[in-house]
Amino acid sequence: MDTVTPMNVIVDNITEMNELFADVAVGDGFAPLLVLIGTLLIVFSLGVFGALTLGAIGSLFSSSSI
Repeated sequence: MDTVTPMNVIVDNITEMNELFADVAVGDGFAPLLVLIGTLLIVFSLGVFGALTLGAIGSLFSSSSI
């Protein structure tokens, strides 16, 4: 039962982090725009590297050797 306390702390920290991040994301000035641009950059990067990873895995199992 020693793992219950650290898990509660982790869940509480994640909840508090989401509240603080939401306050920053809807703040004044350029904050919402910067959050949007950062999100788009991360989604694009994940998409590109995900496609490259899937292509590499697919080439492992393909029968053509070039």
